[in-house]
Amino acid sequence: MTAVTELTRRPTATGTPARFRDLLAAEWIKLWSLRSTRWTLPLVFLFVVGVSVNASLADHRNWPTYPEGRREMFRLYGPVRDAFPEAGYLLLILASATLGALTVVGEYQSGLIRATFAAVPARRAVVVAKAAVLAGVMLVLGTVTAATSFWVSQAILADRDAGWSIGEPGVLRAVVASAVLVPVCALVGMGLGALTRHAAGAVATATSVLVLAPMVVDSDEQRWIAELYNALPLTAWLRLIEVHPDVINPDPFPATVAGSWLVLAGWSVAATLTAVTVVHRRDP
Repeated sequence: MTAVTELTRRPTATGTPARFRDLLAAEWIKLWSLRSTRWTLPLVFLFVVGVSVNASLADHRNWPTYPEGRREMFRLYGPVRDAFPEAGYLLLILASATLGALTVVGEYQSGLIRATFAAVPARRAVVVAKAAVLAGVMLVLGTVTAATSFWVSQAILADRDAGWSIGEPGVLRAVVASAVLVPVCALVGMGLGALTRHAAGAVATATSVLVLAPMVVDSDEQRWIAELYNALPLTAWLRLIEVHPDVINPDPFPATVAGSWLVLAGWSVAATLTAVTVVHRRDP
């Protein structure tokens, strides 16, 4: 009887804990198994670059009609607006946040999350690996998109002697900030997906925070409102791509370059910690 008891208590199989690189490999497979990943990334890239090319060609075509004062003003602000068009980047922000939300929500809705945690009980490690893979992939997308948009747009404008070079002060910062914005928004979407566990709710919340809030908040009235406005990811990105200070409509409470970098880093860390905490504490 004792032997039988000992036999039943003995595990039928033994295994070593999953290594973090194994978790990274698993999350890589999960991410690319989503059809949205395979279709969204190239389409968004083409859309953003296409909007940039269209804006640059329009300025190139209309350049002979611009008076000298407008040309001088364009050389201060136009190249960055053609390289990183707001319409294209708003779509890029929403697509990144949506994909980030789906990496979590998709597992909960399909039930795959239960199998994942049954195989790897260390939930925190799983979420950190998911965040690392998501951030890495989206950083590549952001880098390729920002670099391509900048290079193509400035090549078009160079024919009018209106483009910028990457070596000019502040220009490299604008390219890097445009690349970094993409993984930041993806991590925000992941954090919201972990909170809501619902795709529509996560996307709606991400849209409100990342896109609508900067358009609604009026930063010219009071300092505390301006500080709230400057603490949003979109606002931080707009400040970082501002190569020349705004002399036309100066902001009474302008954001700083260092503060804007901290905003992007803070949102990334906060979103990742939120996802780690929520997934660890709540049942699948």
